[in-house]
Amino acid sequence: MRATVTLMMLFAATTRADDGPRFEAGFAEVDVTPPLGTPRQGWNASMRAERVLDPIMARAAVFRRGDGPPLAILSLDIALIGAADAAAIRRRARAEHGVEPGRLLVAATHNHAGPAVLDEALPRDERWIEQLIAGATAAVGKAWASRVEAEVAVGSVFVFNVAANRRVLRRDGTARTHGGFRDPMSLAVEGPIDPELGVLAVRARAGGAMLGLLANYACHPTHHGGDAVFSAGYPGAFCRELRASGVPVALFLQGAAGNVAYDEPTGRPEKSMGEIGEILAGAALRAVAEARWSRPSTLDAASTTVSLRYREPTEAEIGGTSFGAQRLGEAGYYERKIPPLLAQIRRDKVEAAEVQALRIGDLWLASQPAETFVEHGLAIKRGAWPARAFVVGYAGGMLGYLPTEDAFAHGGYETTFGPPSRMAPEAGRLLAEAAVGMIRGR
Repeated sequence: MRATVTLMMLFAATTRADDGPRFEAGFAEVDVTPPLGTPRQGWNASMRAERVLDPIMARAAVFRRGDGPPLAILSLDIALIGAADAAAIRRRARAEHGVEPGRLLVAATHNHAGPAVLDEALPRDERWIEQLIAGATAAVGKAWASRVEAEVAVGSVFVFNVAANRRVLRRDGTARTHGGFRDPMSLAVEGPIDPELGVLAVRARAGGAMLGLLANYACHPTHHGGDAVFSAGYPGAFCRELRASGVPVALFLQGAAGNVAYDEPTGRPEKSMGEIGEILAGAALRAVAEARWSRPSTLDAASTTVSLRYREPTEAEIGGTSFGAQRLGEAGYYERKIPPLLAQIRRDKVEAAEVQALRIGDLWLASQPAETFVEHGLAIKRGAWPARAFVVGYAGGMLGYLPTEDAFAHGGYETTFGPPSRMAPEAGRLLAEAAVGMIRGR
C-alpha cells in the first residue's frame, strides 16, 4: 500500500531557532528520455530500447547561504556518469547558471534500464549525450530559478527487507555474484549491507511547503535490465511515490552498492521495482517525521584528486580462467573489450579520480566515482564520525568495480578482469580514505 505518512506529520517536528544568513533552496526536474532505438546500458549486451516504461529524468537541488556561492546536486536516471560528461555538465552549469564545478555533484542512480552513456556492447548515441548534458544543466538552472528561503531536516531509518549482499561464498573458496543457497556448494554471504536510508528534506522557511528531498540508499537497481525498455527502475518509482505523498521533487542518491542488490540469495521472491519504491518512500517519510528542522549554518564543498593504479593482469586473468573468474554478458563481450583495455593500461599506468565532499549543515555527502563495495562506504561513515556522512557512489566518474582487497582472493564477477574491473585492489580503500580525510580535516 502507498506510504500513509502525511505532510502534517512531516511538519510536526520542532524547528530549531537559528539566527544567521538567509538559506535558500530550489528543486527541479527535466525529462531526458531518449528516442526509441537508442542503445541501452547495464547488461554487457547489445540492446536497444523498443518502448518507454517510465521516463528517464535529470533532477537537481540547489542551495545557497547568504550571498555565498551556490551548491548543487544532480541525480540522473542512468547507470553511470563518465568523468568527461560530468565535467561537461559542470562547465555548462558554470557558464549558464554560475555554479562552480567544484560545487556541483553529478551522480547516477545506477539504473540498469536506461540509455547507454559509455560504449558498452554498442556505441553510445552522441546526439542523446548532448541532450543529457543540456537537460541536466537545464535542471540546475530551473532549480536555481525556483529557490526560496528554506530549512532542512536530516534523518535516517534502517531498511532490512530490500538489499542483500549479492556475493555468495562457496565451499571451494570462490565467490559467486548473484549466487544462492539452493546451490549445495554455497556457504554464506561474503559481506554486509548498508541498511541506512539517509534523508535530507527541504521545506520553505518556518514550516512552509515541502520543496524536495535527497535520499541515500545502497542497492543495485537492475529491474528490466534485460528488457528492451527504458525505465528509471526502483529509484524512479521511489521518486514517484514521494511525489504522490506531497514531495514535489526527490533526488535518489545511490550508495556504495557495488556488491549489494535486491535479488534474494535465500530464494525468497524478489520485490518489484514498484514494491521497493514504495518501501523506501515510506521509510523516507518516517525519517523526515522524526527529524528536526533547522537553517544550516554551513554550506561548503571540497574535492581532491587521487591517482590510482590499474591492475596488472596475469595471462589467466586476461583469458578469464583465473581462480573464481565469473564473466557476465553476451558472448564475445570480454574478448572484444580486453585488447583495447590492455593497451590503455600499458599506456597510462594510472587513472586520476576525483572525490568530492559537500557539506550542508551537519551533513556531509561524500562522492565515490565508482561501483565501490559496501564495506568501503561503511568505512567512510565510520571514519567520518562524529560527523554524519552519506556516501554517494557512481558520482563524477566511473572507475568500474572497486572490491575490497580481500574479495579479490575469492573471484566473482566484480573482481574478474575486464572493463567492469580494471583498477588495482587497493583503489577502493584509497578513495574511501580520501573522503574521510576531507571530512575530518574540515
